[in-house]
Amino acid sequence: MRTAVDSTWVRAAVLGLVLATGGALALTVDLPSVDALRAWLDGAGTAAWAALVVGLALVLLAPVPRSALSVLLGVVAGFGAGLAVALAGGLLGGLAAFGLARALGRPAVTRLAGPRLGRVDGLMVDRGFWALLLGRLLPVVPFVVLSYGAGLTAVRVTPYALSTAIGLVPSTTVQVGVGASAGVLAAWATPVAVVPVAAAVLVLTGFGAFAWRRRWRAPDGRSATVS
Repeated sequence: MRTAVDSTWVRAAVLGLVLATGGALALTVDLPSVDALRAWLDGAGTAAWAALVVGLALVLLAPVPRSALSVLLGVVAGFGAGLAVALAGGLLGGLAAFGLARALGRPAVTRLAGPRLGRVDGLMVDRGFWALLLGRLLPVVPFVVLSYGAGLTAVRVTPYALSTAIGLVPSTTVQVGVGASAGVLAAWATPVAVVPVAAAVLVLTGFGAFAWRRRWRAPDGRSATVS
């Protein structure tokens, strides 16, 4: 019995170490520049793209914003390739975090929560797919938190994988699209285009200020007061 209890807390400690190490690396290690990534991917074979997917999955085990990585992939790889890598890496990273939490953290949570965990487990077994799909579609909960948190419950891996695969598509498409469009937006935002826009904003602001002043002036030229 004592050996089982010790094993439970050892596994929980390992999970905590994994999270702490990932957080420290996320704060201290700089991502490669866009030019460096593009140079590495130019002419790269299948193995390099597979390595990029695995690398993204490993990065997503740490508390880093997935949205920023998706935008970066759009900038570096373009829309089609960037979307494929972002989706594959996101799913793989989500499954890896789920597996780590299930294997290392679930026993400790079960011992700490006891019978109180039963209600959550029942809900996740019955409706886990829809709850997780909503969590992926509405990114209120960070990607990494939802991934590890799902692994701590009794939700089955198939509904989790399906909800993650489906739920990542809308937000990832938008994020990669923003990154892929960065060059177009930068080219459009030249002084030739900016000057007319700025002039229009100034003119509209001036008309707005004039109208506001006329609205709050009395006919005799004095400021109107509210009675």
